[in-house]
Amino acid sequence: MPQVALVYHEGYDLNFGDHVFPSVKYRLIRERLISEGLASEQSFHRPEPARDEDLQLVHTEEWIRKLKQGTLSYAEILRLEVPYSQRMVQAYWLATGGTILAAHLALQHGIGVNIGGGFHHAFPEYGEGFCAIHDVAVALRKLQKDEAIKRAMVIDVDVHHGNGTAAIFAGDSSVFTVSIHQFNNYPSEKPASIIDIHLPDGATDEDYLSRLAEACSLAIPAFRPQMIFYIAGADPYVEDQLGGLNLTLEGLKERDSMIFELALANHAPVTVTLAGGYARRVEDTVRIHVNTVEAAQRALRCG
Repeated sequence: MPQVALVYHEGYDLNFGDHVFPSVKYRLIRERLISEGLASEQSFHRPEPARDEDLQLVHTEEWIRKLKQGTLSYAEILRLEVPYSQRMVQAYWLATGGTILAAHLALQHGIGVNIGGGFHHAFPEYGEGFCAIHDVAVALRKLQKDEAIKRAMVIDVDVHHGNGTAAIFAGDSSVFTVSIHQFNNYPSEKPASIIDIHLPDGATDEDYLSRLAEACSLAIPAFRPQMIFYIAGADPYVEDQLGGLNLTLEGLKERDSMIFELALANHAPVTVTLAGGYARRVEDTVRIHVNTVEAAQRALRCG
């Protein structure tokens, strides 16, 4: 029976402490997958930190050096909105290595899920919004450099616009970017993706799913990506502290199933990163992310 490839490292915890970003969620997701019989201890692939030369496929040498040496300015730390530490830096390197590994595994198995990653607000020369390194962009460029793929699509369903993604791949005909997000939310400046679905405050399951389905059912077969990078944020959820959409748990499950089924029907392997999630109860964020993995496993079995 086909199995979704899972990637995890205990170092994914960004060590943010008492912060709205519950980076402890990565460990909790892994534990829940095991306790519910969706994975075993042996199911998880362990990544190595990304190499600096791979990061340089997207990021400037100066930004990488600042992160490693701890020489960020006060303004740069404020823009990141997270406390700086060497453990935090190591977590971003590991998450990026995890997304690279998940992408290679997706080519073999059909779907690869990095339990971390999805840091879509990072730009080549700076980070913002909890995102220091754009792991998805690095993994995509790494696969292109290795000639494993030529064309890729990024489908970003985080409640926040994928501004770093849009900026990095602007004008690149080999990468098709899609972002569905709450318009009146972070970031204030939204560089254009190829498809931007700007949702009003309070959008519900019906509006969200119909607009996402319309865009992806046309874009995927037209572009014929050799890989889809799915940034599967949990934060469109109605109880999310940093979101203003009204999606239910069932709506989010339907969202994930739709993307996986469309991708596999069009012969596109999928690399998944679990991205944002800030529900009032961390258990809800964990539940949404676990449901994403379950949807991936179901789609792979049925595909």
